Amino acid sequence: MSAGGLPRCRLTGWEDVDRWADRLSGRIRAADRVPETIVALTRGGWVPARLLADRLGIHRLLALRAQHWGVTATRSGKAELTEGFLGSVAGQRVLVLDDITDTGESLELARAHVLEKGPARLETATFLHITHSKFVPDYYAEEIPRDAWVWVVFPWNYWEDLRALATRARTDGGSFELLRDTLAREADLHVPLEHVRLALAGAAPVDARGSA
Repeated sequence: MSAGGLPRCRLTGWEDVDRWADRLSGRIRAADRVPETIVALTRGGWVPARLLADRLGIHRLLALRAQHWGVTATRSGKAELTEGFLGSVAGQRVLVLDDITDTGESLELARAHVLEKGPARLETATFLHITHSKFVPDYYAEEIPRDAWVWVVFPWNYWEDLRALATRARTDGGSFELLRDTLAREADLHVPLEHVRLALAGAAPVDARGSA
């Protein structure tokens, strides 16, 4: 965390996402462990699950909703499973997937929940794994060392994270220019000035992200 309380950020793009999806699917294929069903933790696991399913030829996706601390924290500060999934996984080869393991609590809870449903095989995967996580997935595309921790801003939550970070960094009477500079200096988050304005206004034009 910076002196102002902002996390150091890593802004990622779709080229990173494609690389992670290619690497993760390659590792699963190399292990000869292609599942029949992917259970995605929502919301972060939705996009990774669809990309992985496309690469592995999987047609069955289920969603399990988990909430955790972060830029927008749950009240308890703990991981919570708030919605189960519909459909049976009994006797199936299942992969539980999320975007990142930070504390690992969400993925650990999800694994335990799915295990109760009687799958024939159950494995876990993430695009990113931070080494301080208490839970280590069976597969991951990239490892982030504990001492290199960053708040990863994924393309699918760019506006949500920018809005939360900008709100936290904003000071009374401060200009948008000052806020943009604060995000760059304290969070290492370099974004266009117009994006800061749009995020705080709660608006995000369809083509705005492409102009970053």
